[in-house]
This record gives sequence, structure tokens and C-alpha cells, in this order.
Amino acid sequence: MRQIVLDTETTGLEVTQGHRIIEIGCVELVDRRITGSTYQTYINPDREIDQAAEKVHGITTSYLEDKPRFAEISGALIDYLEGAELIIHNAGFDVGFLDAELKLIRPDFPGIGSICSVLDTLALARQLHPGQRCSLDALCKRYEIDNSSRVLHGAMLDSQILAEVYLVMTGGQTSLLPELDSGSLSTAKNNNQSLAGVQTKTKVIYPDQNELDAHNEWIKKLEQDSDEEPFWR
Repeated sequence: MRQIVLDTETTGLEVTQGHRIIEIGCVELVDRRITGSTYQTYINPDREIDQAAEKVHGITTSYLEDKPRFAEISGALIDYLEGAELIIHNAGFDVGFLDAELKLIRPDFPGIGSICSVLDTLALARQLHPGQRCSLDALCKRYEIDNSSRVLHGAMLDSQILAEVYLVMTGGQTSLLPELDSGSLSTAKNNNQSLAGVQTKTKVIYPDQNELDAHNEWIKKLEQDSDEEPFWR
């Protein structure tokens, strides 16, 4: 079975207000094994990024000026996703944005669900852990998955983390590394070996202290103002 763990970053929270996708990150699983195949792109949204959103993911409008527009990458994206099961945390958010982008190109497009099935890991986590926090960060803590590199949100990084969360949450493989299946991972643990030294090719842009403080204050305010658990965590 082919599955694609997918995440997006956007110019803002509300697709109905004309917000657009600015990054897509995907990680491929085949038969519950990470293949090493990924898809990642930044996208020029032809609009400004909300200041609040920029503080979450750190992507600026100026950085995206020379990036392709969604119409330019849509063919490659559809080719990569078609026929797979999409694994998305809070799927309604990402699917809503993907559908909106695709309908701008093809108004008669029936939706991403016409070429893929979708599994929402947020809904799954809430079934498994009713009444508990089920944000991606909370699930990392619950399943003892290292997310220390997640200083800012990023579609590629979050997809890699979600892949590991999904595999552990559903009782299977526990490593993002394609060459380590559950047996070899168990052997590594028995030998007191650590995966901490294994480096990936993911580029992480770290904020300065002022940006980090502003980000933390903004997240704190959103949590205080919300009656529900924030899905962007």
C-alpha cells in the first residue's frame, strides 16, 4: 500500500479569506516502510503572508518571490499523490487549501479526494486518546518522538515527524529511516545505540531569540483565547 504523509504551510488560517499555500512537504510510505522518496516545494502565493502566520513558519513574502506558482507545480504534485492514501494531521485544513488551489486552475476539479483517499491522524489520535491533547507536539511527547528540531513549523519537517508519529501510533515501524525496520531498530536499542547522530538533508532555518520570543507569545495568546486545542501546534 502506498501512503503519502503530507503537510502544508499557508499565508494564513482561512482559505475562505483568499489565503494560499506557500509550502508543500510529502514523505512516501510503501507497506508501512519509509521509502526515502519525498516531494517538497515552496510556492509563490501572489499575496502577502499574514504576520501571525509568518511567526509560525518563518517563511517571508520576499523569500517566495522567485518561487514557482501553484499552477506550475500542480501537475507534478498530482502525479506524486495520485492513487495514494494521504496521511494528514487535521486533514480538513490541508485538503481545503489543496482543493481551493486546484479549483483555481480547474474550476470543475472534483477535489483531491477524487484521486486519493485521506486519513486524518488528528481524528485518529482523538479516538485513541479521548480527552487528551492530540496536537503533533503532544503526540511526539506521548510517543517519545524527538521533535526538538521543530523550532518553527515547516511542511517537510512536519511531514517527517508525522510519518514517525503515525507509524508508532498505529503500532508499526518506529523510525523515519528507511533502512531501519522494526527488527533492526530493536537490535539498535538492545545495543544501546542512538539514532541521534544520524543526520538528514532537511534544512532547518532557526530563528533568532527575538523571533522565538514573539512566536511563543503569539502561540500562548492563541491558546488562551481558544476554547479548543489549537490544531496548528
